[in-house]
Amino acid sequence: MTGSGARSIYIASAEGDTGKSTVALGVLALLAATGGRVGVFRPISRAAAGERDYILDLLLQFTSVDVPYDDCLGVTYDDVHRDPDAAIADIVAKYHSVADQCDNVLVIGSDYTDVASPSELGYNARIAANLSAPILLVVKALDREPAEVKAIAEMLISDIKAAHGTTVGVVANRCDPHRVAAHAAALTSTGVRGWALPEEPLLTAPTMGELQRALGASLYSGDDALLDREAVEVMVGGMTVEHILERLSESMVVIAPADRSDVLLALVNANAAEGFPRLAGIVMNGGLRPHPMIDALVKGLRPTLPILTSEHGTYETARIASHTRGRMASGSVRKIDAALGLMERHMSPSELMNELNLHVAEVVTPQMFEYQLMSQARSDVQHIVLPEGGDDRILRATDRLLRRGVAKLTLLGNVDAVRRRANELGIDLTAVDVIDPASSDLIDEFADVYTELRKHKGMTTERALEVVRDESYFGTLMLHTGRVDGMVSGAVHTTAQTIRPAFEIVKTVPGVSTVSSVFFMCLADKVLTYGDCAIVPDPTAEELADIAISSARTAAAFGIEPRVAMLSYSTGGSGSGKDVDKVRAATELVRERAPEVLVEGPIQYDAAIEPSVAATKMPDSPVAGRATVLIFPDLNTGNNTYKAVQRSANAIAIGPVLQGLNKPMNDLSRGALVSDIVNTVAITAIQAQIIKGSAPGSSSAVSGSSSASPGSSSAVEKDNA
Repeated sequence: MTGSGARSIYIASAEGDTGKSTVALGVLALLAATGGRVGVFRPISRAAAGERDYILDLLLQFTSVDVPYDDCLGVTYDDVHRDPDAAIADIVAKYHSVADQCDNVLVIGSDYTDVASPSELGYNARIAANLSAPILLVVKALDREPAEVKAIAEMLISDIKAAHGTTVGVVANRCDPHRVAAHAAALTSTGVRGWALPEEPLLTAPTMGELQRALGASLYSGDDALLDREAVEVMVGGMTVEHILERLSESMVVIAPADRSDVLLALVNANAAEGFPRLAGIVMNGGLRPHPMIDALVKGLRPTLPILTSEHGTYETARIASHTRGRMASGSVRKIDAALGLMERHMSPSELMNELNLHVAEVVTPQMFEYQLMSQARSDVQHIVLPEGGDDRILRATDRLLRRGVAKLTLLGNVDAVRRRANELGIDLTAVDVIDPASSDLIDEFADVYTELRKHKGMTTERALEVVRDESYFGTLMLHTGRVDGMVSGAVHTTAQTIRPAFEIVKTVPGVSTVSSVFFMCLADKVLTYGDCAIVPDPTAEELADIAISSARTAAAFGIEPRVAMLSYSTGGSGSGKDVDKVRAATELVRERAPEVLVEGPIQYDAAIEPSVAATKMPDSPVAGRATVLIFPDLNTGNNTYKAVQRSANAIAIGPVLQGLNKPMNDLSRGALVSDIVNTVAITAIQAQIIKGSAPGSSSAVSGSSSASPGSSSAVEKDNA
């Protein structure tokens, strides 16, 4: 598809504070997930010279083409004021330089600053008409009746038509959460498709870091990692302590003079006490510091709560704090997840794509693959246990998973410590079970189960009572007894600590002797499956065949058509030696055991994925040049290759995804990022769906080969006896 055929959608509004960027982000994420090469264009930017447009910066991280920031900008507001017609000509020219590289382009209109007469919306409509881009109109519904929003929408649609623009849909944003349906219904008679999104205070709330910058304040005390927590409400603590405590609410920031030692100490202690809301922070105003003895006391308490000191007086501090609006910028992870969650819950992707009439490309981008993971996991929510509940990454991933509705979660760890840290991070665990394996009521039952499973190894109940208190064993027993559908661990624990309980308790699928893994390698335009890069150090030919069949089935389960390449340093019959012979024997075993699987080997990597090389080396192969599943001859080769591709090609590596176990368990890297944990939980949930038969495929799709190979030499000794 050429750039001249690119299609676009224009997001516009007619006033400020509509939450247009929320809608733009959600639409862009959907396009990137379903529309191939997706770019973004900002026709008019308000960024001053030397500054960057934070909305464009935010959106660029969700595009699937690499277009430089400067190329995605049209003109400035000064350009529009100076010569509106010339500005449109420049915008059109710059837009097409982006469109030439894309299948679809999201265009986000100007901020509301009255840049042109008679109206800014009219000027945006002129731009949209010149770009042949239909407009998705965003209308603010905050403090407005549905009938009023409908009337405003009808007037604006008429204005757009008068400027020769076309309105393809209307989004009533920031609705009263209890009237979302009423707003959506009211828009149905406007003549265009309508949607309604509820008000989400988090999206407009400033973080403590933003308040610090707005006030020119300094951090007096607290954990600077908590400066990214949003302050949803502001209160001036000018009354007596008991009345301040009565009025505290979750994620509130309290402003008080620095010489009010009673208020400072009361707030620090209340924030740490059970039964009180968790504050976003405290601002001490007036340019004063606490008395040295109070200072010593506060520092001795070591509060993690951010406490700022401001030079402004009470009134000015409160004025600035109440007027500081939070930005949904590129680093605003919680706001981004909240925005995407709103869009996913209230705007049907299929309806939106139908209305927008945009290109759906055949390529698979990383954004597409990750979106499909989230969407599939949400289709039938599964219950996943995370044994490492005390780790900040696990808590932040929990927050993201809950906001996106990906899974039901249970965290393991000290209940008070986990919930306290979650509160400090601004994470709501109301919908999450937190269990302490050391004191759970399930210990006796789990000890009996484990004793029965391991009695042939001499296990006693007394010893089992100690073993099952370990988080990994406890989580695995939750999975074994059906209390959860899957388990994800490894952010803190080693691979051995994660997998050994699985071999002892969950065990392998009948007839499967090789537990292995794959990584999904998300390249710019496709997703490849690499196996095994994490578990089996030096597989035999039989084990290699198991790994290949398991990997093919895993790929198929996740929407990747399996074409298996058995990799070696030699292609076809050109080489010899024990390493090549092993791969050749494994290839034949795959053909015998799974004749439905397309497989080629031995084959070199370049011949496996590059059509021009394949045309020379294996011209008649249905796999060469088109391989999607690449099986490495040993762990040394596989592990190094996936990391080389990940770093050198900027690929996203999702995994390892374990294969061959009776129930879904996956191991994280101890260097896992929050996004890695989120993806792994989604994959585990999908595996659980498949095993239950509630997702396309079957248990064989993720469980591995149906034939055993004796003498397994896995990285962790399995135990089926």
